[in-house]
Amino acid sequence: DARPTDAQAGEDARVTEPDAGTAGGHYFPAGSFFLEDVSDAPAADYSDDMIAALRAAGGWGNRDRFQIDFSLEVLQADASTEKRAFERTSAFYDPDCDHVPMPVPMGGNLEGESGYACERDGDCHLIVFSPLERRLYEMWRADIRGDVFQGGCLAVWDTSRVYPETGRGEQCTSADAAGFPIAPLLFTADEVAAGEIAHAIRFILPNDRVRASRYVRPATHGTRTRGGPDTPPYGVHFRLRADFPLDSLPNEGARTVARALQRYGMYHADGGNIALTAQSDRHTTASWDGLLGPHDLRMLQVEDFEVIHHSDPIEVTFDCRREPLTE
Repeated sequence: DARPTDAQAGEDARVTEPDAGTAGGHYFPAGSFFLEDVSDAPAADYSDDMIAALRAAGGWGNRDRFQIDFSLEVLQADASTEKRAFERTSAFYDPDCDHVPMPVPMGGNLEGESGYACERDGDCHLIVFSPLERRLYEMWRADIRGDVFQGGCLAVWDTSRVYPETGRGEQCTSADAAGFPIAPLLFTADEVAAGEIAHAIRFILPNDRVRASRYVRPATHGTRTRGGPDTPPYGVHFRLRADFPLDSLPNEGARTVARALQRYGMYHADGGNIALTAQSDRHTTASWDGLLGPHDLRMLQVEDFEVIHHSDPIEVTFDCRREPLTE
């Protein structure tokens, strides 16, 4: 969710491997936080306490299983892609979110859906990379039915820049509650098939295991979660321990993901139950079938990770102070 509460194919639509001439890196230029090699960074002095607190709170979601979600899509727009205006819903927050027309590629689909209608009432993220504009459009709770386009929080990212530590703005959400962009933290079947994921990965935790009303850099936002004072806050950066036995994993796909978790780590981005997030293979060249399954990293326990320090916890106020989008 962009701001969760306590409860809480066609030819034109294709996945993108970012054009280095457009983005200079994985969607964004080198120097972006998710591209940093942290394999030699020291663990935080509170790492053991935070990991222990997460274990005491129940560990990963979904009955403490380190499972992979393959439902998120990243579509690509080109010069012919229509932009559509949308009606704001209660899931749109001002001034956090951007109310501008959004490219909608033909034949695309929302997260967890076969088309653009949000029929299953999930998060229904709509993510579109527009390399010609150097823009990444990410919307939470999109729903397009005929001529009616309703949308929740839309975050438009300028992929030509390295954002400061305050991202799109201090205390501002995005299509994810931590205020991060989503697409750069997803790993794809094409990356795994090639044997390298050269960026950090998105992960989520249940709200009762996330520190109440706090976030840490590089996050810019958090929620009214229900975790204790030592549990992980929004934005926390976990890294798989260097001594984890990679040979114990069931296949090379799992080892490829684990190597990325050792080198770049994973950032806590949202609330939910399925820990790790990959990209759907609906529009990729490679397929997840026979490459990596949802339970192939199930042996990774919270104790196999350590925490990297980025900042002291920041209190959630919801007083968003937006940074202007560059032209």
